[in-house]
Amino acid sequence: MNKNLFALALIAAASAASAQSSVTLYGVVDASVESVKAGNTVTRVSSDNLASSRFGLKGTEDLGGGLKAVFNLEAALKTDTGAADSAFFGRQAWVGVNGGFGELRLGRTDSSIGALAGNSSILGAQAYDDFKIGKTLAGDKYRRVDNSITYALPKLVDGLTAQVQYSTKASGGEVAGDKTGRLYGLNAQYAAGAFGAGAAYLEAKANDAGAKEKSALAYLSYDFTAAKVTGYYNRNASGVGLTGARELFGARLDVPLGNAFAMQASVSRARDWNDVRNDADATIVALKGIYSLSKRTAVYALATTVSNGDNSAIAVGGLTGVAGERSSGLALGMSHKF
Repeated sequence: MNKNLFALALIAAASAASAQSSVTLYGVVDASVESVKAGNTVTRVSSDNLASSRFGLKGTEDLGGGLKAVFNLEAALKTDTGAADSAFFGRQAWVGVNGGFGELRLGRTDSSIGALAGNSSILGAQAYDDFKIGKTLAGDKYRRVDNSITYALPKLVDGLTAQVQYSTKASGGEVAGDKTGRLYGLNAQYAAGAFGAGAAYLEAKANDAGAKEKSALAYLSYDFTAAKVTGYYNRNASGVGLTGARELFGARLDVPLGNAFAMQASVSRARDWNDVRNDADATIVALKGIYSLSKRTAVYALATTVSNGDNSAIAVGGLTGVAGERSSGLALGMSHKF
C-alpha cells in the first residue's frame, strides 16, 4: 500500500514538474510554381512566396513568483532545394525572461521595424510584397538583427504594446573598438476593436566614417468587417548626412469572401535612394488570393507588377531589375503550418 502511494506521489510530482515547463515544435512549409520577369522571364519552383518555410522550437519554464524563462530557436529552409540558411537558426535565436515587468530577450530576433513590416496580417515582407521588392531596411537588411537586447514593455493600456531595442552589432560579431553596426530601435502598436495603428523607428551606424542608416515606419488600419483598409508610410535614409532617401507609401485592402477564401490588393509607390535623378520611382501593384483547405493548409495565387521609372530598376522575386522596364511575377502555390 505504501509503495503504491509512493509511486502515485512520484507520478504526481513528475506531472507537476512537466506542467511547469513546455517546449513546442512548429513550422511552415511553403512552395509554389512561379513565372517572374525582369528583362528575361524565369519559370521555376520557389519557396517562401506566401510565407517563409521554417521550423522552430519555443518554450517556457515557470520560475515562480510570476517569472518565466522563455526561448525561441527558428531556422529557415528552402522547400525547393531543402537548403538551410548559412546561419542555421537565422530567423530567431534568443533566450529571455518575462513577468510583470514585461519581457527581456537576448539574441537574434525581429528588429523594431521588421516586426511590423514582416507581419503579414499588417503589411508583408515576402518576395511579392513591396517592402521586400523595394529593398526597404524594414523588409530586407534590417528585417532581423543579431546581438540584440530587446525589452517589451508590460501592458500599460489595453491594446497597447511597445518595445525598445539595442544591438551591439546588428550583423555579425562584436569587434573590439569598432562600433559599426550599433543599432537602436523602438516600436509601438495599438489595437482597439476595428482600429489599428503602429509606428517604429530604427537607427544604425553603417561605418566608422560617420555614415548612418535610419528608418521610420507607420501604419493605420480599420476593419469594416466586409473589408479591412490599411495605409502605410516608410522612410529610409542612408549615408553621411543622410542625404539619400527611399520612401515607400501605399494602401492595402483585405476582403474575406466566406469562411475559406480571402482576397488582398495593394498599390504602393517606391522612391529610390538619392532621388536627385529624374524619374527614379516605381509603382507596385499586388494581388493575392488565398483559399484555406483547413486551419493549417492553404493554396494561393499571387500576382505583382512593378512599373519602373527611367532610373528605377526594382524587380519581383529577387531578380536583377532593368532600369525603366516593367517587372512582374505570378505564383501558384501551397502552404502548410504545423
